[in-house]
Amino acid sequence: MSPKKRVRAGTNAIREIRKYQGTTDLLIRKLPFAKVVREIQLEYTSQRFKWSASALLALQEASEAYLVGLLNDANLCALHAKRTTLMVRDIHLTRRIRGQSREA
Repeated sequence: MSPKKRVRAGTNAIREIRKYQGTTDLLIRKLPFAKVVREIQLEYTSQRFKWSASALLALQEASEAYLVGLLNDANLCALHAKRTTLMVRDIHLTRRIRGQSREA
């Protein structure tokens, strides 16, 4: 039996990135996302709301689209700094360039 070939560092990560780039499926699970939405809603009002499935789905679609765009732009900031690793400061810079505050 021949020894297994060692996979270079990052190869599996690149493979996983390409896999998810080719799909339009939602990546955040629905139930945990709905729970977070309800928790955030309760922070703003003590009144309980009934969320329809379509409303939660629309929020999740918009949230994931926002995150993908934010991370793409932050990756451009990292590449501009001649780095391949995304850092928190890249996301902060991206939000600042977009005119969004850190807290919101």
